[in-house]
Amino acid sequence: MKHEDVWRAIDTLAAENGLSASGLAKRSGLDATTFNPSKRRMPDGRARWPSTESVAKVLDATGASLESFTALVSGARALASTAPPRGVARRIPLIGLAQAGGDGYFDDGGYPVGGGWDEVSLPEVADTNAYALEISGDSMEPVFRDGDQVIVSPAAPIRRGDRVVVRTLAGEVMAKQLARRSARRVELKSLNPEHPDYSFDLTEVAWIHRIVWASQ
Repeated sequence: MKHEDVWRAIDTLAAENGLSASGLAKRSGLDATTFNPSKRRMPDGRARWPSTESVAKVLDATGASLESFTALVSGARALASTAPPRGVARRIPLIGLAQAGGDGYFDDGGYPVGGGWDEVSLPEVADTNAYALEISGDSMEPVFRDGDQVIVSPAAPIRRGDRVVVRTLAGEVMAKQLARRSARRVELKSLNPEHPDYSFDLTEVAWIHRIVWASQ
């Protein structure tokens, strides 16, 4: 078990619940600075580990199991509970996130069309128009990493905090977290703090689809 793996697991658990590291600490009844990056090292540079009490409070506050947290420490990229119920796998269309901005892949309603898609077998989802995208870039780390595959459902209801794929009328496609959607604007959050957040007028957005599953 490595120091950075434990802290990555805490960051992932925070992101899974739509929280920052400080937000997770506050929800857990801890000081807001408990999980700040500056607290992860001693003044002399030695590694500082989260206490077992802090981890226990985090698990209690988020409802995550110790097994789920251990899986995150071991390298899982999302909580196992985000996977859909087991069913018969079917082949669904797959393209890269960068390709999704090109013409010919989606109709005006945002449904996958055309013959330029690859196919991949992934767990069954109810939406017959579901498709898969391969993540590129690091704006969604630590939850999604470059090369991860996500299943996207045009029919799935969307609420604040959901991970979504958004296409603008200008042809830009991005995977983000929905921070807020009003009658006029959409605000999108990059889980990686090194990347900017975005805000669009609804008239600039072609469609928003929810990510319902991710490879691990």
